[in-house]
Amino acid sequence: MYSRRLYRCFVKYALSSLLLAVALSQTTTYADAADYSTDYPTDYPTDLGEVLSVSELSAYEITIFPNGKNLPEGKGSVIQGENLYQNRCMMCHGEEGDEGPAARLKGSDGWFSFSDPLRVLRIDKYPVLLISVGSLWPYATSIFDYTRRAMPHYAPKSLNDDEVYALTAYILYLNDLLAKDAVLDEKTILNIPMPGKQRSVSAWPEIEL
Repeated sequence: MYSRRLYRCFVKYALSSLLLAVALSQTTTYADAADYSTDYPTDYPTDLGEVLSVSELSAYEITIFPNGKNLPEGKGSVIQGENLYQNRCMMCHGEEGDEGPAARLKGSDGWFSFSDPLRVLRIDKYPVLLISVGSLWPYATSIFDYTRRAMPHYAPKSLNDDEVYALTAYILYLNDLLAKDAVLDEKTILNIPMPGKQRSVSAWPEIEL
């Protein structure tokens, strides 16, 4: 009985030692492999795809940066934006831009405002209304970018550039950042002082936005 138990222990530790030796030898192999060159020929055919031209890539380079990079030419007025809003946006954002059920477009963040005492009731029904695009977003170009790529929800990317400028102008007007007779274009949009900019911190301060 004792000899059998001793034999099992011997086999157990022998197998463990063997597995450890194999593992260590594999580690040594990988370490040695690191000393060899990995300069593979760049013309080796992979059949994984094809190189796209600059013109082909440009169709997908639609991100608008805070410094105006990729902003298209065009313009739109607050009045034009108001008409578009009533026909394309009001059913989701409300008549005044803050009723929901979609995101609130104007006003300050938070549950309550003296200029909007019933806000807390709307937030209780639609929690997304707690924050406001006009108060939170640090750059007007971000409003243009998001509107062009994602709005309206039922038909994203259906707006042309002039319509996006007009809707952006109207949203800025709702937040008292543009006059009713203002026209927004690729130059004037860069001069809008957004309230959210003062509360924003860049994760990459070394990069000029």
